[in-house]
Amino acid sequence: MNLPDSTTEVVVVGAGPYGLSIASHLRQRSIPFRIFGVPMQNWRTAMPKGMFLKSEGARSNLSDPALAMTLAHHCASKNLPYSDHIMPIPLETFVDYGLAFQQQLVPELEEHKVVKLAGKPGAFEVRLDTGEVIAATRVVVAVGTTYFGYVPTEFAALPSELVSHSRVHSDFAKFSHKDVVGIGGGQSALETAALLHEQNARVCVFVRETRLAWNPDPQDGVQSALRRLTHPDSALGVGWNLWFYTNRPGVFKFFPPPLRTRVVKQVLGPAGAWWLRDRVEGRFPVCLGQGVERAVEKGGRVYLSIACQDGHRKEICADHVIAATGYKVDVASLPFLETSLLSRMRRYQGTPVLSSDFESSIPGLHFTGLAAAQQFGPSMRFVAGVHYAAPKISNACQFPVMC
Repeated sequence: MNLPDSTTEVVVVGAGPYGLSIASHLRQRSIPFRIFGVPMQNWRTAMPKGMFLKSEGARSNLSDPALAMTLAHHCASKNLPYSDHIMPIPLETFVDYGLAFQQQLVPELEEHKVVKLAGKPGAFEVRLDTGEVIAATRVVVAVGTTYFGYVPTEFAALPSELVSHSRVHSDFAKFSHKDVVGIGGGQSALETAALLHEQNARVCVFVRETRLAWNPDPQDGVQSALRRLTHPDSALGVGWNLWFYTNRPGVFKFFPPPLRTRVVKQVLGPAGAWWLRDRVEGRFPVCLGQGVERAVEKGGRVYLSIACQDGHRKEICADHVIAATGYKVDVASLPFLETSLLSRMRRYQGTPVLSSDFESSIPGLHFTGLAAAQQFGPSMRFVAGVHYAAPKISNACQFPVMC
């Protein structure tokens, strides 16, 4: 058996909010680790210029042990506009914050790619794109949404030149003066369409639901003391249910799996941010109660058969379709995960079954972020979930792996 080039206690795969937060906690506990990835890569390359965060400033903090490196602190140090609740946070501000967090609290970050993760007796073998092989006692997979973009099967046979997921676009300038169809009724679909419209694309959006949902303007939500008691605030929003999903992920884990799946899918479902509404309504067509039945290529364009809820059908054509249709976790889509590990892993509908420490059925292999949402609830779909996951995982890394 070939010997590894180096050894470490923990390898963290991914350098977004979850990976960086976990690494900062490992560092504080003096647990040997290495972390790999491009810092804030998804936020820098898989989200479009001009985007704003849907989550409010107070709900967009990464987790460090001292709770000192907040978005508010960063904005104050850089003299950047900021509000806890009443102004949207520009993507560029959040990326800058994440990079500053990494530079100050996780300087060990190595911008290399993990290309293979295999199980070996008593350890994991982690191979990098540099050729280096590392033996690690534990591995934390914190890849965010990178491998989980979902495109409906109606578009599966079409080339990427005609159909793409919203996460692959960082700039919509190339669609100027082109006919673009957006699919979906949530924040991603609506903001994508607004940005396309502002880049002079001819855009329309198709939504299966018969109405759009909009989040309320926080300036309209000044609460009395009694209402604050009956409708507590949390990192996910206002209300006891959202407070529970924010503060009790460990309890949520004990719900029956079908109920967990339904909650994760439905709670904080598709809705547009309050500040986006004026950039959508009356600006471009939003076709409610209409879904795509079929999509084919003809002469370098995409032709869509649309089914309306009133029973009518119509056909339209476009230069490109952007599917803002969310994410579907399937760990089998992780290209670095060796088949033998995958075959040993307990899964539920493609997601890993996890312990209270985010550990999979393979001892020492942890998953967090979106990949853990089915187990720990809706907060894991958002940055807010780092405040539960990072301390929990780093604490588990202090102890021997129980095989």
